[in-house]
Amino acid sequence: MNTFNKIFCLLFAVLLFASCKKDDPVVVPEDVKFTVPSNFPAPTYSFSSNEITQSGFELGRRLFYDPIFSRDSSISCGDCHISYSAFSHVDHITSHGINGLLGKRNAPAVQNMAWRTSFFWDGGVPLLDLVPLNAIQNPVEMDEVPANVVRKLNRSSVYPAMFKKAFPGLDTISGADMLKALSQFMNMLVSANSRYDHYVRGESGGTLSADELAGLALFKAKCSTCHATDLFTDQSFRNNGILSDFTLDKCRYEVSTFPDDIGKFAVPSLRNVERTPPYMHNGKFKTLEAVLNHYTSGVKDTPSLDPLLKQNGQLGIPLTDIEKQQIIAFLKTLTDESFSTDPRFQHP
Repeated sequence: MNTFNKIFCLLFAVLLFASCKKDDPVVVPEDVKFTVPSNFPAPTYSFSSNEITQSGFELGRRLFYDPIFSRDSSISCGDCHISYSAFSHVDHITSHGINGLLGKRNAPAVQNMAWRTSFFWDGGVPLLDLVPLNAIQNPVEMDEVPANVVRKLNRSSVYPAMFKKAFPGLDTISGADMLKALSQFMNMLVSANSRYDHYVRGESGGTLSADELAGLALFKAKCSTCHATDLFTDQSFRNNGILSDFTLDKCRYEVSTFPDDIGKFAVPSLRNVERTPPYMHNGKFKTLEAVLNHYTSGVKDTPSLDPLLKQNGQLGIPLTDIEKQQIIAFLKTLTDESFSTDPRFQHP
């Protein structure tokens, strides 16, 4: 998404949010409640302006899986963010859009969004409520105008009543409430029930094997600077040596315009990484083995290469074949089976 579109997204959202109804109190039903896992930091999303409710969540889920957002009604959010693969686009190198068009980056997993400080590989969107506007307006994804989506929703035989239930006092559907409903659904996509989580929280089912524990120790020593905390990302932007030429995609530079940011991409979370191939922003690697092989012998030296990957004159991270397998064994303990199969998150 170019700088003009990002500015348009922000202005569009500000105008829409200005029309929000804020007079009616919102009651959170007991059966839908956002909770913070004990091993997670505090979320960054501001729930004070968009509390999750049962009706808001259900509306957001229906919107997430509805192709009404695309110009030809062929592509929904759920088409590129598939529940069984931790809401990633498994086996697709880059995102797919209308008319079979392809994006230039791999679709990231939608999980633990309430903790994100920025979104997309370039961090070009600072707020979760603005994230859907990117796909809606992108000509190779949904290729639609947000105002047209709002008109289609208002003409629907189903949505006006759902919006009134979710947002009491609403006269007509607004873009702001559309985005808030989607955020309510996405914020509930919390993955914190893997075997690793049970292990660190001292819960039943949290036993790790000798290889997995060895992999955890190696991970902490060699990977946790970037893949930090139990979110498994420090949310920074780094050049990990994946390419030697960034002519086609300068990523973070396209947002910041700082020359030092050329070739820097967001550090992804490694939660459910076993379920989300292919890997990297361009989907270059199909397996975790290939990823670790890259870090041991495939790192390319460019001016913005992360200093952690060039120490003592040596590129990459030294790992033996056994150490690689141990790290992979640990990474597989981050798979949250209940997250990918939770009936609350499936297509309604």
